[in-house]
Amino acid sequence: MKSLLLFLFITFSAFSQNNYSVSNTHPFGLPNPEAPEEIKDFEGLIGKCNCKSVSRKQDQTWADPVDMTWEWKYIMNGMGVQDETIKADGKHSGSIRQFIADSSKWYVHYYASGAPSTTLPTWEGGKTENGNIVLYRDQKAPNGTEGWFRLTFYDINESGYKWVGEWTDKDETTTFATWKIDCTKTPNSISDLDVINKNISAFSKAYMNGDIEALVNMYTKDGKIFPNNRDIISGQTDLKSYWNIPEGAKILHHKITPIEIKIENDIAYDYGYYEGKTQYKDKKESSWKGKYIIIWKNINGEWKIYLDIWNSLSQ
Repeated sequence: MKSLLLFLFITFSAFSQNNYSVSNTHPFGLPNPEAPEEIKDFEGLIGKCNCKSVSRKQDQTWADPVDMTWEWKYIMNGMGVQDETIKADGKHSGSIRQFIADSSKWYVHYYASGAPSTTLPTWEGGKTENGNIVLYRDQKAPNGTEGWFRLTFYDINESGYKWVGEWTDKDETTTFATWKIDCTKTPNSISDLDVINKNISAFSKAYMNGDIEALVNMYTKDGKIFPNNRDIISGQTDLKSYWNIPEGAKILHHKITPIEIKIENDIAYDYGYYEGKTQYKDKKESSWKGKYIIIWKNINGEWKIYLDIWNSLSQ
């Protein structure tokens, strides 16, 4: 604990131009808030999965499944997405994905170690109302029929996702699948760092939803907060009273952006910036921002907030 606390005596730095890039704190990067909202379309895929890949043989029967990993991350300071697959035989492939707001589409440029090319094939498309991600590229069938090769990500959830590549005619009434991938996130692939990052997002979500019970349960039973110009507040009863949102008010926005998270055994610290907006009973709105330090404790396998101190920054 002593060595951990030494790290807390630091000077806060301003956001850099690489603030959303891959780092020790965020091994897969972060979406840049200045990017189009669609940058979060691939949010459910970000990270690393173990996958089974199966494709058709020349006789059109399905080959045996091949083991592979599929890793996703934000690139270009959170303005784009990159993914890479590595199969058991060592072959690599991947894509650079950018959303272009003027056309309201994702453009996906594919590359592979086994087929280097001077011009990368490109798919276009985006997220559908049912939550699938669908991409298209012009491709004729062997008999010359006009159509597309369609790529679909579906069944996207916390446990993983599925993918299918298939030829379809222009009316999308006739389809023929040629490649399928099933990806799973195993429990041991979720690190303590991932858990703390999820807890940070859950805190903001609970606050905006007015779910103070859930918010306070994120603290240890003896958790303490250090608000501006107030005495130390300790214990879940007093914490609930502090965080309770006044009648008629609503938290319109709340976001926490960690700069560094350091974990040592069952203790961690986390520091960074926060921002938010409150709407009051008279419909007036107030924006606010500041900086914070949190000390986390791992209690019976759960990361909870033990010490929480913050202070505001001028607008």
